[in-house]
Amino acid sequence: MREQASEQAREALLEVVDNQLRDGTPPEARTTYDRLQREGHTTQEAKRLIAAVLACEFYEVAKNKQTYDQQRYVGWLLQLPKMPYDR
Repeated sequence: MREQASEQAREALLEVVDNQLRDGTPPEARTTYDRLQREGHTTQEAKRLIAAVLACEFYEVAKNKQTYDQQRYVGWLLQLPKMPYDR
């Protein structure tokens, strides 16, 4: 059951990434996606990296009872493939 929930969460995050790329919101999602592909990441790897950063933002929101911080999220996107908690 836990594995199924994890898979559903992963799919939901990837759907959000697809929506961001399609809608251009934030535009840095597309910029980051394109850059990661130029750097040699596959389409799926680039989307997974962006989804991982999105998960980190969701974690920060939940942990600190904050609202979504687009500036923080975009800052993390611009640093990919380095992950937020690898600093």
